[in-house]
Amino acid sequence: MTTGFPLALPGQRIGLLGGSFDPAHAGHLLISQVAQRRLGLDRIWWLVSPGNPLKLHGPAPLSARITQARRLARDPRIIVTDVEARLGLRLTADTIPALQRRYPGVGFVWLMGSDNLVQFHHWDRWRQIARCVPIAVMARPGSRLAARHSVAAQMMRAARVPEVRALTLADRHPPAWTLLNLPMSSLSSTELRRAQT
Repeated sequence: MTTGFPLALPGQRIGLLGGSFDPAHAGHLLISQVAQRRLGLDRIWWLVSPGNPLKLHGPAPLSARITQARRLARDPRIIVTDVEARLGLRLTADTIPALQRRYPGVGFVWLMGSDNLVQFHHWDRWRQIARCVPIAVMARPGSRLAARHSVAAQMMRAARVPEVRALTLADRHPPAWTLLNLPMSSLSSTELRRAQT
C-alpha cells in the first residue's frame, strides 16, 4: 500500500490493473495473483480511477474506494494507488505514457479482463495504448470467446503472444498481448453493487 507515488526501480516488471474498483473484490485479487505468477511480475499496481468515462454513473468517492481496496489487498506485492488522480488524468491513453516517463526503465504490462478486450476498440486512443505497453488479457466467464473474436483482437492478431510464452510479455516491445486462461470467477463490481442495494 502506498501514499503518494509508488516506488519502482528500473528493471522491475509492474502490472497495471486500472478500474473504478467500486468495489474491489476477490476477482481483482485472482487476476493480480495469476498475472504476477504467469507474467513474472514484481508488483501489481491497482490504479483506482477517479472516474470511468465509459460508465454512465459515477463511482463511490475515491477515498472510500481506495480504503476498501487496501483492506482487501493484503499482499504487499499489490499496491493500491490513486496515481491517476495525483497526475490529474482519467484516460488510460494518458496514464500509461505519464507512468513510463516518470519511471524510466520499468517494464509495465497493462492487465485487463477479457470483457474489456471485447470493448477495447471503444477506448479513447486504444491503438496508441497497444503501441505503448504490452497487454495481458485475463479470461473472464462469458467473454473469453467474444474476446478472441473482438475487433481489437483481430486488429492485433499479429502481435499476439502464445500463452506458453506469457513469461516473456513484459520484455517484449509493444504491440504485444496474450490471453491468459485462469480459474473462473464470476465476480464483478457491478454485480456486487447491485447486491448491496
